[in-house]
Amino acid sequence: MADKLSLENLPDLLTVKEVAEILRVSPLTIKRWGKRGKLPAIRINSRGDRRYKKEAVLWLLGITQKTPATEAATTSY
Repeated sequence: MADKLSLENLPDLLTVKEVAEILRVSPLTIKRWGKRGKLPAIRINSRGDRRYKKEAVLWLLGITQKTPATEAATTSY
């Protein structure tokens, strides 16, 4: 990749290689996590290439933006 990926300008769907680079693990680890359900993959095209949602990757990093529904669920009275 010519440009380094930054968290500010990530595309909505990421490749195995991009996710591996962001999480600093092997592409094989990313594929294994997909099989185990830790990081669900979206299959595209006839070859079945894997893509991963940006939100799922950010969640693994512990970077999640709270939505109003999430805030209501975590608020205790």
